[in-house]
Amino acid sequence: MSTPQTSPLPNLSSTAAPFVEVLVDCPGADKLFTYRIPSDLSIQPGDILSVPFGAQQVGAIAIRFRADLPPELATTRILNVVDVACRTLFPPGYWQILEKVAAYYYTSLMAVIRVALPPGLLQRSQRRIRLNAALPPQDINGLGTAAQGILALLQQSPNQDYTWQYLRRQIKKAQVGLRELQQQGLVESYLQTQTPTKPRQQQAVTLTAPSAPDLTLRQQEILTLLKHEGGELWAQDLLRLAHTSSSTLKKLASKGCITLHQQERLRLETSPIQPDQPRTLTPDQAGVLAQIHQLQDYAEVLLHGVTGSGKTEVYLQAITPVLARQQSVIVLVPEIGLTPQLTDRFRSRFGDRIRVYHSALSDGERYDTWRQFLTSTPQVVIGTRSAIFAPIANIGLVILDEEHDTGYKQDQPAPCYHARTVARWRAQQADCPLILGSATPCLESWSQTPPANAQPSQASIHYLRLPQRVNARPMPPIEIVDMRLELADRNHSIFSRLLQKRLHNLQQKQQQGLLFMPRRGHSTFVSCRSCGYVSECPHCSVSLTYHHSPDSRQTLLRCHYCNYTQPQPEACPVCQSSYFRFFGSGTQRVMQELAKTFPDLRVIRFDSDTTRRKGSHRQLLNQFARGEADLMVGTQMLTKGIDLPQVQLIGVLAADSLLNIPDFRASERTFQTLLQVAGRAGRGEHPGQVLLQTYAPEHPVIQAVQKYEMDTFLIAELKQRREANYPPFHQLILLRISGLNETIVEKTALEIADYLHAYIHTHQYQGSILGPAPANILKVARRYYWHVLIKRPQTEIGQTELWPFPRQGCQQKCPQNIRLQVDVDPLKLL
Repeated sequence: MSTPQTSPLPNLSSTAAPFVEVLVDCPGADKLFTYRIPSDLSIQPGDILSVPFGAQQVGAIAIRFRADLPPELATTRILNVVDVACRTLFPPGYWQILEKVAAYYYTSLMAVIRVALPPGLLQRSQRRIRLNAALPPQDINGLGTAAQGILALLQQSPNQDYTWQYLRRQIKKAQVGLRELQQQGLVESYLQTQTPTKPRQQQAVTLTAPSAPDLTLRQQEILTLLKHEGGELWAQDLLRLAHTSSSTLKKLASKGCITLHQQERLRLETSPIQPDQPRTLTPDQAGVLAQIHQLQDYAEVLLHGVTGSGKTEVYLQAITPVLARQQSVIVLVPEIGLTPQLTDRFRSRFGDRIRVYHSALSDGERYDTWRQFLTSTPQVVIGTRSAIFAPIANIGLVILDEEHDTGYKQDQPAPCYHARTVARWRAQQADCPLILGSATPCLESWSQTPPANAQPSQASIHYLRLPQRVNARPMPPIEIVDMRLELADRNHSIFSRLLQKRLHNLQQKQQQGLLFMPRRGHSTFVSCRSCGYVSECPHCSVSLTYHHSPDSRQTLLRCHYCNYTQPQPEACPVCQSSYFRFFGSGTQRVMQELAKTFPDLRVIRFDSDTTRRKGSHRQLLNQFARGEADLMVGTQMLTKGIDLPQVQLIGVLAADSLLNIPDFRASERTFQTLLQVAGRAGRGEHPGQVLLQTYAPEHPVIQAVQKYEMDTFLIAELKQRREANYPPFHQLILLRISGLNETIVEKTALEIADYLHAYIHTHQYQGSILGPAPANILKVARRYYWHVLIKRPQTEIGQTELWPFPRQGCQQKCPQNIRLQVDVDPLKLL
């Protein structure tokens, strides 16, 4: 039998260790199990194994080796690994990164692996054996009896494929025969999940003879076309190019001119591209690139470039020599919506070496892309935060674009990792540079640079700056509109009079603009004007958001936390009144108001509601780029690195809603968001203009944004963080205690807080425990949440904590139905 193990152990080679710890591919088995390695079997970490588990044989991942058994397993009968089903699924050192993530974020290794691996790989699976279709027929007389029997069965199978369990029942000593066949390369072993993700097979055409005696003129034309295309094409492509039929191809095959065969076609995300050449750099860009090229070993670089300064071109030219050295690159973006534009630009420069990886891909696309990671071909991986776990070897450069963005931090489920932290570990392991690029760097990164340190020698990050836009284009002036004055002049519209004037001129001058609204939906809540009733989510402690649709039958109230929906009632359920008032604004209401006030304006909405469908990000951006709309209305998605050179007008609505969030990072995030959205204007030949509507024009953040005073703002913010013992001077750990019973959740939170107070007092540790307190939104999806916040000082900015967090002690305070989530370095405290 086997017993779960959880303690971290050093990796040993399989020749020096008789035991291996594995993750079993079985629901509910979230811990490591120990198996004995047969003397004739060679195993490496990351191999997919076949192991006995209960009454079945399942797949498992080899994690690490043991030289001896722990005391609790000393008298236990340890089962043997049956075989290696699939080798080299992960590069060397990959598991050390996953274990480091699990240790730093106080979560199980299994939770980290589920984030890192493509979907479906860890489902319950069965091992299958198939003939290697790429090999020509072999002489089998020299094979053993068992090997010949397996080959005979596979050749008789319609798909030349059988489960290993079936072959074992049919053939004596099947294990011996399988090993022999695998050594000869005649068969392949793989794991099939319950909902299998298999390689996609498609018919291909290969030219074998360019001519034959009895060819018709049409057949000769087809062969000439095939030869011109390199002698091999997918059958469907040849049919389209030659305007012919499948029967014609079959006749050519019968004459020996071509072969028709099934071949794997990878499901990789592609898009039409026009080849692109490196652009002439500005003096600032050239200087920055020269310094990056000098970095050979691990180094962390903060590339602080204003919006439109050409950071992407610097990335491209920094990547070129890395690929030339036969090394690979990881490029991260904070949101899926950024990948289409960036991917198209990179493909134009690097062609088919680009790999795209994010959660919006289908399971098949992620499966095929994952397999491409494992090849030795130099490649550029572009993706969102989970792409930092791409199992590519020989990494030569890691880049985080828009490094300040909160999209790099996962809040739930565990692990609550930050891609920037994991990227730092991967770059350290690969001994390669890490570039953090942003026009509005986060305070944690900026605080480690020379501008933030009185003594530059104390800085731990190289600071490179692009202070001007390409071609010396000016930054757009930001005009502040005081909405209090608008209200005093009886303008109750969500658009100020100045913004209305600019929108009227937009279409006449054939210009384009963006309107930024922080929230999606129509209205933040709906209230009865007679009795004050507000529709609330039955599962969460929030009001339902009104989503308007031209089709009244589709008008809904929706919860933005658990996605609960219900129809908008025709009458108040309390007093039966039909008089409702809609409070607050979202992108849908902005669209509705635009349609009333500017009926001739062509408008596109760009938010998470309109970009749910695959490919919709690229479709909407291309539609706007082609000039098919005058105005684009969107949420924070508009602020994240989108390059639209034709945009000249930016309107910011409800800027104050960002400032009034009860979070110590609210000022920093508001400053970043407003500068980023302002930076979308004036990136082309014509200058831009920005109108920022606010009810607090005198607020320091608004003033700093209008004057583009980045360093002044960051210095003041850093001083406040130091005085309040917040990051980057103290590390935060947020404990989220949740359950279905509010009383038990509150009691558990109190016990954990008392335990932590006693813990730091007993050990005389420095730091503080804040709370417990109910979460800002007490109930989400029927679960009640209470928070406990830990502050512990750091030795230096960005360094590790001074004292260990007692994760196990806190967990022991939780009853069976209470969930404890540990969020290290949280970005959201609500």
